[in-house]
Amino acid sequence: MSRQSLGRRGEDLAADHLEACGWQVLARNWRCAHGEIDIVAEDPEGPTVVFVEVRTRSSARAGHPLESIGVRKRRTLRALAGAWLAAQVQWIPRFRIDVIGIVWPPDEVPELTHVRSLS
Repeated sequence: MSRQSLGRRGEDLAADHLEACGWQVLARNWRCAHGEIDIVAEDPEGPTVVFVEVRTRSSARAGHPLESIGVRKRRTLRALAGAWLAAQVQWIPRFRIDVIGIVWPPDEVPELTHVRSLS
């Protein structure tokens, strides 16, 4: 399976996971000049708009997918969240950035880890 295909499957799994938890997916693969937000969803607790970065790997040999979120990516995610918020007509009082890491070995059940409030 190609890296792109694995990433797409991971994003689909993450969106399904969020919806199963009662979240509403507002946007997927939202793009602007700063880059792309994988998933924008509403967590019913609050309610809170959540910007979700999804990282999927076929194994953890090179480290867990969550380990690939560095300082530069965090800065980009904050800029993307700001751009999405600025593009909205209504004011959004509560928001945060989450990360979902998925390890999905071929022909095995994927392991999903959801980290709330990436700092």
